[in-house]
Amino acid sequence: MAYPLLTNCPVCSKALQITKLQCNHCQTTIENEFEVSKLAALGKEQLHFIEIFLKCRGNIKEVEKELGISYPTVRGKLDEIISNLGYSTQKKPEVDKKRIVSLLEKGEITAEKAIQLLKEGEVE
Repeated sequence: MAYPLLTNCPVCSKALQITKLQCNHCQTTIENEFEVSKLAALGKEQLHFIEIFLKCRGNIKEVEKELGISYPTVRGKLDEIISNLGYSTQKKPEVDKKRIVSLLEKGEITAEKAIQLLKEGEVE
């Protein structure tokens, strides 16, 4: 019986290092330091979610149907996985188009600056 891969020490919670691999067929054993994929650190439920997400080709509406959960729940699970993989889930700030137009109308910024702000999605 195979057990799920442990990635953290059950005693101190620090990351475990994989140092031994063995073939179940011929019993060949290889010892060294091996890297583990970031995905290996995810839990069973998170890996299942990723499988469904990929099967649905990233279509969140399809993931909703497949798992029977709401759109915000799908987004939340996705954000949690992204964060657990070490990536930021911060969104770019939304462009305040009305404010940019207002600044342009008041002559506080040039048309070129307004175009730049709209393209970059940032307001000073």
